[in-house]
Amino acid sequence: MSKYMISVVIQTLNSGEFIRQCLDSVKDFDEIIVCDMYSDDNTLDIAKEYNTKIVMHNRCNGIVEPARNFALNQATKDWIFVIDSDEVVPPELKDYLYRIIKTDNCPDALFIPRKNYFMNRYMRASFPDYQLRFIRKSRFIEWPKTIHSHPVIEGVIKKVPPKKEFAFIHLEKNGISPTAAKINKYSDQEVERRKYKKETIVGLLFKPTYRFFRAYILKRGFLDGKEGFIYATMRAYYKYLTIAKIIENQKLDFENK
Repeated sequence: MSKYMISVVIQTLNSGEFIRQCLDSVKDFDEIIVCDMYSDDNTLDIAKEYNTKIVMHNRCNGIVEPARNFALNQATKDWIFVIDSDEVVPPELKDYLYRIIKTDNCPDALFIPRKNYFMNRYMRASFPDYQLRFIRKSRFIEWPKTIHSHPVIEGVIKKVPPKKEFAFIHLEKNGISPTAAKINKYSDQEVERRKYKKETIVGLLFKPTYRFFRAYILKRGFLDGKEGFIYATMRAYYKYLTIAKIIENQKLDFENK
């Protein structure tokens, strides 16, 4: 029955490096929609090898959320599972999702845990990194057009148990250089989202310090060796750079008035 069927929605832009692994992991779902933002690598060639519905959307200034709104509306099944093109869905997670949608009082959306890696090592400090990606289509309102936003859902939202076997796997490039590049890019986008939030020098000192403490001590990043220490430091740097850029932006706004 259609109410027990799941559409997978995947956003792509020059995703050739990981898209095959992603598609292999979701090929047994009921529908796969690839929403491509005019890739100029082999992404679409690979997607066409699978039983996918391909739709196109213009690029969105470095963010995917506007295209996700469009892509979710192309889904034809009652449930939607949103996957990044560099993520892999383990069989245990697929089985869990099909089981839960057949239960009484099934929630209308689920946060899914995700396993992240840094310097090719699994990071305890980032787990479970919950992502709101499983949605009853009839309860979906919109996906806000800001970076790292969650979809707006009308209804009950719960979490998949934080077990590693239920977590999708993040295959992104996870070395120091690509991570540093993403920190610079994402912190720029955070400025636009948080430009009205007042930040101070006190916050610039203490918030990154707490971010390091949380990742390295509270989340047991110290068990991940040298990689865990570097990861916690870069988490703190992300916070530091974001706050510094917000302060800079507010200063420029004040001077231009």
